[in-house]
Amino acid sequence: MMTFDTNSITSDDRPTLPVRHGRFNITVPQITYQASCPPGLENSLERMAEKDLFGKKLIRRYFSYLYRRRLSKSTIKSYEVTLFAFITFLKANGRYFIETIVRDDIGVYVEYEQDRGMSLNTVNTRLRAIYAFLQFLADREIIHPKVLNRKIRIKLSDTLPRAIDPEDIRCLLKMIVNRRDRALILTLLRTGMRIGELLNTKLIDINLAEKRIDIFEAQKNRVGRVVYISNDALTALKRWLKVKKSTSDYIFGGHGGRPLSYEAARMVFIKYLRKAGLDHKGYTLHALRHTFASELLNAGMRLECLQQLLGHSSIEMTRRYARLTDNRRKEEYFEAMKIIEKEGIGGHYRRDHSIPAIY
Repeated sequence: MMTFDTNSITSDDRPTLPVRHGRFNITVPQITYQASCPPGLENSLERMAEKDLFGKKLIRRYFSYLYRRRLSKSTIKSYEVTLFAFITFLKANGRYFIETIVRDDIGVYVEYEQDRGMSLNTVNTRLRAIYAFLQFLADREIIHPKVLNRKIRIKLSDTLPRAIDPEDIRCLLKMIVNRRDRALILTLLRTGMRIGELLNTKLIDINLAEKRIDIFEAQKNRVGRVVYISNDALTALKRWLKVKKSTSDYIFGGHGGRPLSYEAARMVFIKYLRKAGLDHKGYTLHALRHTFASELLNAGMRLECLQQLLGHSSIEMTRRYARLTDNRRKEEYFEAMKIIEKEGIGGHYRRDHSIPAIY
């Protein structure tokens, strides 16, 4: 599929066409078409050629489509890895053309990844990517639409977000004296930003006077939002920026003017977990975001407000935190238990007889 790419046209090499406009003859650049392709995809296509994998032209066509839809780089990369693995698997199992894929191929691939020990969440993510690719092909009559009939569904466990215990947070923060590290950890904890969002935040994106950070494009759904900075995080940021020597445009700069890497930020977090004696508890950097959400709900913030701060596209994603941090439910439980413990199991405490018995 070809698409017009304005970046491919320069003022020096564009051919022109004569056009009649009223009484005047003018020339306009001739439109040329070329396939747009995500940066880095050529390397993957070369690897496919080295492994003699099939479907390179269709994959290029599909990723040009994704690129024009402006999917995030991380999403495109995830799809790239998935399709590379899927086609490698298909070839190993006797398939040589994408057009010959059948529904059972998908099921066998899912079983293969599960048998290898891949988590259900990852398998489900890969399955969605495969179906998106196959839907693209079916819409263009490249494969038979019946391949998409009765799609495989993976039932995932509805786990609670993992927040850090308040006492553990206090222990963790006591260990952090380095100005950069304290600013990094406190900003994540008090803004609820995703780690990638904070690492890609530039100095021009932060307004210290108004205590806000502008996220122009969210990491996951590419929707911009504003987050706010608490007083303790603001103090930490100001102290860090006073001594920041890097000429990088980023608040937390790495080597060569680039932002600090995720791995470097993760190692900072792990270092202080160890110092605080918390490294055995399985906390991750993302747990700071979960902690931010649960603490705000405990403090009485409305779900709709928290949804905007977190950048969730669906309030159902935010609602998970309500299950984790419903203080009112906790209070009602202990109020009821006081009555039960006082009266005993067979006590004559009052109950609402309109509520049906639970068996």
